[in-house]
Amino acid sequence: MTEDGLAHRQLKMKHFCLCLMPVLVLRCELTRVLVENYSFDKTFFSNWICLVEHESNLDTSKITRKENDSKNYGLFQINSKDYCAEGRKGGQCNMKCEDFSNDDIGDDIACAKMIQERECFKYWKRWDRFCRNPQNLPNLRVACNLRSLSPLRTPRSFFYISG
Repeated sequence: MTEDGLAHRQLKMKHFCLCLMPVLVLRCELTRVLVENYSFDKTFFSNWICLVEHESNLDTSKITRKENDSKNYGLFQINSKDYCAEGRKGGQCNMKCEDFSNDDIGDDIACAKMIQERECFKYWKRWDRFCRNPQNLPNLRVACNLRSLSPLRTPRSFFYISG
């Protein structure tokens, strides 16, 4: 390989690594928020992070129209057909769907935990496709240095935490 070719390859790798850095920071910060502020079971937090990465790309404002005229809302892409109602509180979570598409993730989490308890992770099609195999799950304990993480520590996050 020529010197120019090597330099170009190194530049591409550097750009690739820089592009991944924000995802890793978001991934680690969200993991800390879920465990510290919302008492997520550490056994499953890699499943939750994989789920939101594939469902919403960590976008709290994401709204997706479905073929059945329903919509998926927010970080966890909660569907308006069963778990919330548009324009008013309703559904099995008794929530207004639009409330799932803001930066206050507390209501999203309460509903997502209820869905997971009732239907397991299989409710989320992208979890089933991308995260079901444990080999596909991110190793957050290593990547985010989470060995000593414990619930209910002071949050260090940019996500809005409702009080």
